[in-house]
Formats: sequence, C-alpha cells, structure tokens
Amino acid sequence: MSKSRIQKLKKQPKKKIWMQITVVVLLIVFAAYFILSNMAVKNDTSNKDIERAVSKRTAYSFVKEGELLFTDAQSKFITKIDIEIADDDDQRQTGLMFRNKMEEDQGMLFVFPIEAPQAFWMVNTILPLDIIYVNSKMEIVKIYKNTEPYSEKSLPSIKPALYVVEVNAGYCNKYGIKEGDKIVWRRE
Repeated sequence: MSKSRIQKLKKQPKKKIWMQITVVVLLIVFAAYFILSNMAVKNDTSNKDIERAVSKRTAYSFVKEGELLFTDAQSKFITKIDIEIADDDDQRQTGLMFRNKMEEDQGMLFVFPIEAPQAFWMVNTILPLDIIYVNSKMEIVKIYKNTEPYSEKSLPSIKPALYVVEVNAGYCNKYGIKEGDKIVWRRE
C-alpha cells in the first residue's frame, strides 16, 4: 500500500469522528431549543391566564345585591353592610379573588345549598379579610380575623355553616362582632 493511501485512511476516521461530534452537538442544540421554546409557550400561557384574570378584575367591581345586618345574641343592632351574594358554585369559587379594594361598608355573603362544615382559603385574594362562618340559625359560629392574602392555609368553620360573610380585615374588631352574634340579610 502506498504511503499516501495510508495517510488517507488515517485521516478518514478523524473526519468521521468530527462529523459524529457535529451531529451530536446539533442534536443537543435542537433539543435545548425545543425545550426552551416549549417552556416559553407554557410561560406565555401562564401570562395569558394572569392577564385574563387581571382583566376580569374590572368585571369584579362591587355590585350591591342586598344588605346584611350584624346583631348581638339578643338581636340588638351592631352594624350594617351592603353585600354581593355568591350563591352558585362559580361565584362561591371566585369570591373576592383579584379585587384590590373594597369599601368598609361592603362585603360578600356566600350562601351554600346545605349546612355543613365549610373551609375557605385566601388563594388569589389580594385583600386581607375577616371571614365569618354562620349557621342556619343565623348565628356566627367561627371568625377568622385579618386573614393573610394569597395564603393556601385552610380556614375551616369547625362547626356546620350555611353562610360565610367576608369583610375587610379589622371590621370585626372595630365593631365588636364576635362568635355568638347573629346576622340578618335580605336580597334587593
């Protein structure tokens, strides 16, 4: 075999190795591009979800649907608020999420189809709230004061409740509302 032919054979495997390395590098680059672009699509979807929720917030401005009175155990008047009423699954699930303000004399009344132990949390809720659980006799059975915005901590009623009232944090302390007091409400 000639010397030039031997040199060609020696050079050929190096070219083949470089070709394989090039293919592997291109595959890695393509895989990285695919993964990153897929993540960008997921982030874009998340951003779209957030934008949709924020745009809905304007639709969540307060709409008075009734009035609610707080009374003591002997039915002596304490204070009154205007209420929005959440009486279906969608309204109860959304509640006061995404709202960035609520007047002191406003709140939300959640009406459930049956009296049972209830539990709320503060996911996507910007405002700190007082959460008031009320049984079918209109008696306040549990109050959580000054709840933490965005918290995933469960806030259970402990006792059965048919209604839940949400007001701005500090409202119960300001007006002396306590467990054992009552509510009276009417729809407009």
